[in-house]
Amino acid sequence: MWTEAEIIMRLLTAAVLGGLIGFERWKAGKPAGIRDLALISTGAAIFTVVSSQGFFGGDPSRIAAGIVTGVGFLGAGAILHRDSGGVKGLTTATSIWIVAGLGLAVGAGLYYVALAATAISLLVLWLISEDN
Repeated sequence: MWTEAEIIMRLLTAAVLGGLIGFERWKAGKPAGIRDLALISTGAAIFTVVSSQGFFGGDPSRIAAGIVTGVGFLGAGAILHRDSGGVKGLTTATSIWIVAGLGLAVGAGLYYVALAATAISLLVLWLISEDN
């Protein structure tokens, strides 16, 4: 059983990592920014913590599956089809999806995995232009 201090640290870490991705999206002028992505990451972390610590004898992986499904609906709402046949908002949708994964990882105590995923995500967002 984790202490409440450990759980709070996990939530704060999830918020910071989600916020870092959100900061990049905000600086790029995209709709899902710091607040949105920090909240999604924190929400995924709290669901993960509660599922693993709050319900004994259950299967915490079921909550992870629910988070992935639910966040998929959030991401789908961010994607718009253009009249020209193109798609807009796909990177926003994938950012929503990745920060949920960050929250899941942090909630499960996989700090280094979450840090690596954050770094990889930021590198992809910074180095690969949407104009290419």
